[in-house]
Amino acid sequence: MDPTVLRAAFACFPSGVTALSGLVSGKPAGMAVSSFASISLEPPLIAASIQRASTTWPILRDAPALGVSVLAEHHGEVSRGLSGPGDRFAEVDWTASESGAVFIPGATAWFDCTLHQEVPAGDHVIALLKVTAVEFRRSSRPLVFHGGGFRKLA
Repeated sequence: MDPTVLRAAFACFPSGVTALSGLVSGKPAGMAVSSFASISLEPPLIAASIQRASTTWPILRDAPALGVSVLAEHHGEVSRGLSGPGDRFAEVDWTASESGAVFIPGATAWFDCTLHQEVPAGDHVIALLKVTAVEFRRSSRPLVFHGGGFRKLA
């Protein structure tokens, strides 16, 4: 299977964009994740698919809590910042919960989580996250990734 062709086929499916973030040594660390899914209501679990080559995940996996922010349509630059090299939070507003989960203000939903389990999945790992608290805003529209770019819902 040609990975370029497979990546192009995957790009035909729109997905939301999330920020997966936590406090590490008192500083925010995080990444943009578009492979995100709800998994279970009991126990409350969500999942994020993360490349094994990620240099951020080995740092985040040991954080006491992880925040998942479902980015809103105005967060395109935030997503780009969380995907690049260097200090990913240099130009990104953030807040932290008492647990140490880091959140992006203005997101459509926030999930305060702990790492429940990691599942190997080819060149990725699936991080199953147990949700300990949640907030959301129904009136906010999500950022959508489709065809290699960010989109807004009509």
